[in-house]
Order: sequence, then C-alpha cells, then structure tokens
Amino acid sequence: MWPRIDGLRTLALGTPGGLRDRLNTLVLTGAKTATAGLLTEYAHEGEELEHVGERLVLVDDADAPIGVVEITDVQVRPFATVPWEFARAEGEGDKSLDAWRAGHLAYWARQGETVIDTTGIVCLRFRLVPADEKQHNRTG
Repeated sequence: MWPRIDGLRTLALGTPGGLRDRLNTLVLTGAKTATAGLLTEYAHEGEELEHVGERLVLVDDADAPIGVVEITDVQVRPFATVPWEFARAEGEGDKSLDAWRAGHLAYWARQGETVIDTTGIVCLRFRLVPADEKQHNRTG
C-alpha cells in the first residue's frame, strides 16, 4: 500500500534525489501535468487506480508534503499506444515520442522492470491545486 497523508494517497515521482527534485519542480511550476506508471505496480502494492477528482499529496524525498494535485484524467494504455500529447504533458523536455519512449524504457529497466509494447501504462493527468483550494472538495 502507498503511504497516506491526512487520508490522501501520496504521489512520489521518479526516484529519490535529483530526479524527484526535478520532477517536483516541473509540477510546482505547472510544466508537468501528467505522469505515467506501470499497471503492474498497482497490483503489486494492492492499490486501486486513481480516479478523476481524487487528490494526491505530492511528496519530496523525505515523504514531506510539498503540494497537492487533483487527477483530471486516468487512462490505461499499452505502452506502444501512449500518444505524443500525453508524453508532452509530462513536461520532461522530450523532443519526440521516440525520445519519451526511450527515456521511460531506460527508467523502468533501471528499476528492474521489463516493458514491452503491450505493457499496461497508467496515464495520469492532473492539475496542481492552489493553496486556497486544498481544504475543499477532498476525496480519497
């Protein structure tokens, strides 16, 4: 099970260290409005997919909250069919869909995961919740 803060699931992007810092900065500046994960991670962790309207606590390396995001779209797609529009919304500077795919394959390989064209990818889109909205409309 993924950690919870105040009843909300946490969102820990990438791996601790420089990568997580960079990804969190992209979210906090509005450049990153999407993230991709492996469907198998949900089963392994005993977690349900996120749902539209759900809020997640964005955390840093110490699992301290640094922001809240609200899920705006959830799709499960085979890796080979993740579209450029989604890859671009991840905001990580990929210049093409091929570059996005290569980068994600390399990341998951470093995590010990083998990803093929038919591997299920959870494509989450989200918005950063402004501070004045954080106490309203909470779900989880």
